[in-house]
Amino acid sequence: MILLPVVVVIIVWGGETLFALLLAVFTFIGTDEFYRMALPQRGNISRLASVSASISIFLPLFADARFFTAFMVLQFFLFSLIFLFSIKEIADAARETAYALFAFLYIPFMLMHLVMLRKTPHGVEWLLVIMLIVMTNDSAAYYTGTLFGKRRLYPLVSPKKSLEGAAGGLLGSLCGTMVAKFTFFKLLTFPDAILTALVIGFIGQCGDLFESMLKRSFNIKDSGTLIPGHGGVLDRLDSIIFAAPFAYYYAVYIFGIFQG
Repeated sequence: MILLPVVVVIIVWGGETLFALLLAVFTFIGTDEFYRMALPQRGNISRLASVSASISIFLPLFADARFFTAFMVLQFFLFSLIFLFSIKEIADAARETAYALFAFLYIPFMLMHLVMLRKTPHGVEWLLVIMLIVMTNDSAAYYTGTLFGKRRLYPLVSPKKSLEGAAGGLLGSLCGTMVAKFTFFKLLTFPDAILTALVIGFIGQCGDLFESMLKRSFNIKDSGTLIPGHGGVLDRLDSIIFAAPFAYYYAVYIFGIFQG
């Protein structure tokens, strides 16, 4: 997929601002996909206003904490006003408002941790590690599940996924972190590699299952059609959305403990 090399180039050489802008584009598209699934009856004006508001969550990352807190309050106020003055059926008011605010927490709030991670001393390496973990997890889970899958992992949410595939995915994640350790991120210790592979790999699988649950609840197969053969942006980011905060807090508070 041509998009992957572009993302890698921006992560490595694009700088913090360009990476944040790229993530803002993904957030815009992903949030719009969510609203199209959850609130298909909504008009374009209210949907685009809500999506535009969600993108601006990245702006406070370049300001002090007080401004960031005030901006989050403003965001909540904006969402509330949008739905207060555009609701059509009072019986739908609570549900639609809940969907709108949930989308704000689910997509931009979670993904902002990638921008925060990019700003850390080894941010580039950590972002590449996350990509490796997610990609090797997905590929290994697919092939392991196809070849050996017999026991269903969670049929209510994702009938095709198997326990064998999930275990294979974690093994794939471990291989991915080992590749990172011996190539571009030699500061990773073996405990770091094992912990990040298992924890972020598992959390990423949970993110994939969570998005599958949402799609089945909305009776939708794919979140969108932007990426031919791969669905929408949310279908590509579901694992990363969940993995992003855990990777950030691991990098900030745990990484370095095993350096000796």
